[in-house]
Amino acid sequence: MIALLYSLLLLVASSTFATAASDKPLKPCTVISPTSERFFDLNPMRRLPPSKEDGKKSNKKEAEEGSWHARGYDYNANFTINFCGPVVEELDAVQDLDKGMWKNVSAFYEKGNKQWAIGLESSEPIFRGRKLILNYTGGSLCPSLKSKRSLEPASLDTREIIDGDDDDDDKKKKPKEAERRKTTVISLLCDNDPLAKTSVSFVAAVDDCAYFFEGRSPFACGGVHQETQALGPGGVFGVIAMIAVLVYFAGGCVYQRTVMHQRGWRQLPNYAMWAGIWRFFSDMFIILTSSCARFMPARRGYSRVSLGQDSSRRGRRNEDEDRLIDNLDEEWDD
Repeated sequence: MIALLYSLLLLVASSTFATAASDKPLKPCTVISPTSERFFDLNPMRRLPPSKEDGKKSNKKEAEEGSWHARGYDYNANFTINFCGPVVEELDAVQDLDKGMWKNVSAFYEKGNKQWAIGLESSEPIFRGRKLILNYTGGSLCPSLKSKRSLEPASLDTREIIDGDDDDDDKKKKPKEAERRKTTVISLLCDNDPLAKTSVSFVAAVDDCAYFFEGRSPFACGGVHQETQALGPGGVFGVIAMIAVLVYFAGGCVYQRTVMHQRGWRQLPNYAMWAGIWRFFSDMFIILTSSCARFMPARRGYSRVSLGQDSSRRGRRNEDEDRLIDNLDEEWDD
């Protein structure tokens, strides 16, 4: 019975701590898996410029390599990517993007003397089922689909040729297509090798507008959230002590009432001990209060006034007593 009560109270306390910890907002570039509840921190994968890493210079090798690089193979361009932050390299010719936004580019590729942004920085990784995804949006403008279709050969039948004028009128009535911008999707996979390094691989590009990459890193394996403990060491010890006291009194009362058939205050566990402690403190209180009572000021009020006759009588009695004592002393000397 006591063990059951202890387990129930411990379960309630742990659930309370878990809910309190889950209410805290997460740091940037961190996420908790909704399926496995593992904690993922991608901040170590981010590369920083030499002058922005807590006021210290970063690793010389990393500073020379810059951001992460992915080979484009048949795409005829190589990609530069950073995780949860802008690229380390300085950009000077980004197309279709305001100059004030160049410092926020997290992925780009370069063709000739032109640079094409394929996504702005984002510090919010998300989960698609069991897949950890990092998505960058808002890059350079995507090429229009009409320009691509015009490059492909097309055959017109007689009906289309005859009704060409009507088609032109319909095209004029159609609204312009909304501008699309390049986006990047990075699927992060766990690499259990402790000596492995983070790597990024290019997977595919759709209509030169959406780019898919695959990243492998030990930091994508997840772990235990270090801030799940809502209380400090002292608070945890206090809660454990409180739970132990509650279990002691609750279990003892149940035992004394059901097994020993006690009633009233005698239902408390170790009633004789607690009663002795109570008597000790009550006796100490009485002793202290009684000893302190003499330091209290005397009570003010009327006092008895002695009369003259009484004082004369007392004086005569004292003289008679002195004479008697003197006579006894003389007889004793003789």
